[in-house]
Amino acid sequence: MTDQATSHRRLPRPFNMPWGGGQIVEEVSILRDHWEPTIQLLRFEDGAETLRFCYYQGSRFGRGPMMLDVQDLDDFADALTNAPRIARHIARLRGEEGLAE
Repeated sequence: MTDQATSHRRLPRPFNMPWGGGQIVEEVSILRDHWEPTIQLLRFEDGAETLRFCYYQGSRFGRGPMMLDVQDLDDFADALTNAPRIARHIARLRGEEGLAE
């Protein structure tokens, strides 16, 4: 089902939000027929980090929520091997900080 398991967009690249900006420093995505679910690690100018769960449709950034089929989770798990910082943050959801390092 996956054609590609990592982002093809250049990193780092800037982002701007109404409350501040910074750089997208890590990104992982999976390609699907009509869209590209994506997880991004955003680092704000003050050093704070945020995970953004989003998607692209072609080269356009999607403005709605990212929804995943549960079968996509295995492909995302495989793709996270190329995004160690994102994997480390996600591991914290299960209290597995030490396992993802």
